[in-house]
Amino acid sequence: MIDWTQGHIERLGGRTQLVTNPLNSDTVKLPHILLGEFLVDPKKKTVCVYGHLDVQPAEIDDGWETEPFKLVEKDGKLYGRGSTDDKGPALSWLWIIEAHQALGEELPMNIKIMYEGMEEFGSEGLFETIREEAKPGKFLDDVDFFCISDNYWLGKTKPCLTYGLRGLAYFQLGVQGCEQDLHSGVLGGTVHEAMTDLVALLGTLVDTNGKILVEGVMDSVKPLTKEEEELYEAIDFDLESYKEENKIKNVSNKLLFESKKDLLMHRWRYPTLSLHGIEGAFSGKGAKTVIPATVKGKFSLRLVPDQDPTEIKDLVTAHLEREFKKLKSPNKLTIDMIHGAVAWLSDPKHPNYVAAAKAIEKVYGSGPDYTREGGSIPITSAIEDATGMNVLLLPIGACDDMAHSQNEKYNISNLVNGIKVLGIYLHELGKIEGPKPSSCKCIPLTEEELMIPGAFMKGFRCKCEM
Repeated sequence: MIDWTQGHIERLGGRTQLVTNPLNSDTVKLPHILLGEFLVDPKKKTVCVYGHLDVQPAEIDDGWETEPFKLVEKDGKLYGRGSTDDKGPALSWLWIIEAHQALGEELPMNIKIMYEGMEEFGSEGLFETIREEAKPGKFLDDVDFFCISDNYWLGKTKPCLTYGLRGLAYFQLGVQGCEQDLHSGVLGGTVHEAMTDLVALLGTLVDTNGKILVEGVMDSVKPLTKEEEELYEAIDFDLESYKEENKIKNVSNKLLFESKKDLLMHRWRYPTLSLHGIEGAFSGKGAKTVIPATVKGKFSLRLVPDQDPTEIKDLVTAHLEREFKKLKSPNKLTIDMIHGAVAWLSDPKHPNYVAAAKAIEKVYGSGPDYTREGGSIPITSAIEDATGMNVLLLPIGACDDMAHSQNEKYNISNLVNGIKVLGIYLHELGKIEGPKPSSCKCIPLTEEELMIPGAFMKGFRCKCEM
């Protein structure tokens, strides 16, 4: 797919470069990272769009109604693996360039493209590539705005712009009671069982109402401002539809919160702790009377701005060690954080977001909702940290597109209108006056420097900051 896309960019007159994945080894060959560009004028501003061309595995036996790797049009929808995640939105930029060429219109600004083929496997190698390409004189150094379309609307009908993502701290909690599995009939009641300890420890992390029981986790959560609260009140969101979409209505018909505002806040702006599974325990069909030798519980916390995964690791570790001590168990305890990512929060008033909002209003007749996501897209923070430029999350697909699931689809209306939105967004960006934001990457003044008389006037870095 990377090679096909490279060829298509070149057929449209763009320049391309295949970057060798820096994590390649003699035994593991990872896909190249594709860099493309359509440059019209070095004096004009530049937008870089990111997308991924790899997809989740799929088999028709998984429950698909159509062949997952054959695009099928049915009832105004395009069914196929990757249709909405993320081939459809990512490749839309090439159709925008085709449209300009067909109309004889010059692009209003420079476009750079960064496509990868490892997103579904943690974007291995891309973070290192971004840091390298953001260096002076390299591919990303002169980019002024970034745009990513790899998430989804909150609902089925109203577009949104996403300005926040939660971070992640993923843990593996292990308890070992012996060197091999034991017969519960022969040895049950005579040994300290690892599973009993593990279940007891997992029960100390979160209660049945979703309240995190780990001391100190909530201390670093930013207080809610009136301005932020008003954003939630305006969002188009229906609790009953939410139950139906997530297959809850015919089971419990209950959510943790009964108001739209409270539910969305706990989905987006507050941390959560979820238990995921137990490795090493019997989970097959039938019955097996075994005492597992070693079991590993998997759980994670979704983090919010100002929460450091390293600090969360320390809090969780201290909590579990205290609780394990209370059990007075002789078993062996291990605690590992196997993945950590910081949260990301942008400014919905940034010119990048304003341009996208204007485009949505022109296509749909009304402005977007401003949303945050409960999940994590680590590449967003990686781009901002490396370049210092603003990243816009501009979702194209609807909430019911079933990404990663059976019968993934992409509404044709979302495809067509999405191309219109992205095209108009490009022109709105091109209207922004002033110098290129990438031409100034001043270091912000420290709090101590701001205390110097007259320093406050310089507190916004300099005149060329957007």
